[in-house]
Amino acid sequence: MTVMLLGLLIFLGVHSVRILADDWRGAQIQRMGELPWKAAYSVVSIIGLALAIWGYGQMRLDPVWVWQPPVGLRHAVSLLMLPAFVLLVAAYVPGNHLKARLGHPMILAVKLWAFAHLLANGRLGDIVFFGAFLLWAVFDFRAARRRPRPESAAPGMAGTVATVVIGLVAYYLFAFHLHVWVTGVPVM
Repeated sequence: MTVMLLGLLIFLGVHSVRILADDWRGAQIQRMGELPWKAAYSVVSIIGLALAIWGYGQMRLDPVWVWQPPVGLRHAVSLLMLPAFVLLVAAYVPGNHLKARLGHPMILAVKLWAFAHLLANGRLGDIVFFGAFLLWAVFDFRAARRRPRPESAAPGMAGTVATVVIGLVAYYLFAFHLHVWVTGVPVM
């Protein structure tokens, strides 16, 4: 669990700089330049995420059970992951109504992902892992709503339809083909 906690601290810590020290972040971007800042940010994030995922996998080898979730909650996870994937895609497809309306769909996708996985996983490591992401997403969404929204393309039906279709295809591919490969756990 120590490696997972270290990874979460690094990954979520780096992703919390804008929440906790936005002025410092701006000063570093001015001092270093945007590209070097993004490169350093990305390297540290990848290291943190890799440690968190590896530690999470190690934790699953010797689990500490807090509660035994009912099997039916797995279906709730599948259902909640549909909009989570659509929201994730909405962060990247220009000109969609979801991003225009919600402002920060990726953070909402992380909230849904974490909450859904908390429902269906009762090990202590699961609760810490997904709970940390959920808590971070709550604070990040709150901070993001206080910042001015960046300029984006005007929403249109084509962008919204593309967002939904790509999100559903991504959900299908991940849930039915990639989830086992990435996590070692089948969806159902």
